[in-house]
Amino acid sequence: MNKPLDILYEDNHIIIVNKKTGDIVQGDKTGDKPLSEEISDYLSDKYQKPGKAFVGVVHRLDRPVSGVVLFAKTSKGLNRMNEIVKERRIQKRYWAIVLSAPAKKEDRLVNYLYKNEKQNKSYVTDENHLGATRAELSYKYIAFSDKYHLLEVELHTGRHHQIRVQLSNIGCIIKGDVKYGAPRTNPDGSICLHARSLSFEHPVSHLQIKVEAPVPDENLWKYFETVINERS
Repeated sequence: MNKPLDILYEDNHIIIVNKKTGDIVQGDKTGDKPLSEEISDYLSDKYQKPGKAFVGVVHRLDRPVSGVVLFAKTSKGLNRMNEIVKERRIQKRYWAIVLSAPAKKEDRLVNYLYKNEKQNKSYVTDENHLGATRAELSYKYIAFSDKYHLLEVELHTGRHHQIRVQLSNIGCIIKGDVKYGAPRTNPDGSICLHARSLSFEHPVSHLQIKVEAPVPDENLWKYFETVINERS
């Protein structure tokens, strides 16, 4: 039996869902059913289509991360969304709960990263390192609790574990992310990184789309969401 999808937006060409922590976007070696197949089943059922409904993966989120993920429902939608992503005409904002406050309230981070395939981990290196790729993001310090700090991050490139490794590199380790320096995991295996919103021009209608994902149903996340909502 399929899990209910948290659908944030849907039209003829694209569908956007709020991914739960633990879900995988696309099939991998675990053999667990990915979101792409869950959505295909949902579309086949909704539109009474025989066989598998088309679902194109536009971008991914790491398994322990929650939030906005966009899929294409048509090959036309997929091809055009791929161009939008390639040309960086999509704005991705994330919220990250970190263990320590950054030295600067806001900054633009530029690093060179390389991925260790065997460890499934990325490292900050210099630009001459074999296989190094340029990674760039901006962050703002937007809230705090008695023990934790909330950063809003905007991605300018899409590298493997980019936010996790770049924030760790400045001493802002994401809560629960033991791979990048956290002392312990979160009870549910998640890390406190949430893809908060996506903004882009629709690939077919050319209307401006902005979709925001509610945070996970967990006390610390709800606290920070309330703090931000009270300001706006």
